Amino acid sequence: MRLAPTFLLSATDVSHFPSPEKTYDAPEVAFLGRSNVGKSSLINSLLGSKQAHTSSTPGRTRAINFFALHEGAGDKQKLKPTLIFADLPGYGYAKISKSISAEWPKFIEPYLADRETLALCICLVDTNIPPQPSDTQLITYFKQMQRPYLVVGTKADKLSNNTLAKSLAALKREHGVEEILPVSAKTDAGTKALWQRLMAIAE
Repeated sequence: MRLAPTFLLSATDVSHFPSPEKTYDAPEVAFLGRSNVGKSSLINSLLGSKQAHTSSTPGRTRAINFFALHEGAGDKQKLKPTLIFADLPGYGYAKISKSISAEWPKFIEPYLADRETLALCICLVDTNIPPQPSDTQLITYFKQMQRPYLVVGTKADKLSNNTLAKSLAALKREHGVEEILPVSAKTDAGTKALWQRLMAIAE
């Protein structure tokens, strides 16, 4: 089932977050990852449209962008969204990571810690590079906060099956997780499995 996406708003402050009335208390899925991990590309691949802004300059997303996903289209669209996607700013890009890190306590940490409708955090890791300490830090944070999370390995199409298996094993070991779901925004590999996980939350 294809869900029709609608851009809701961009938030750079806790007061900007969409109210439960606006989202009808629909479950929210947060997408997080290092700058240039392919977050916007994956969101666009899932939505089947160019809703999330992709940029060749890492770290361009400086706000939390909210998208409502509805069943049906046009007049047949249901009032209550099935899911809300939250696209969070990237982290770990040296040139601007200090300024982004400074913004995290202001509105990103309160979102991750206190948002009642946040049902799942998706942590994106790049399967083409060695495990990154900043990703381990984020996963540890989810564990400490007891937030449900799923680690998704991006750009899986760039590796052979053998190399991908080795990369996933190293990432699991380093990040202390039992599962990493490999996906490719380019070939759509793994996105069906990811959708099944997302729809399970919606239900």
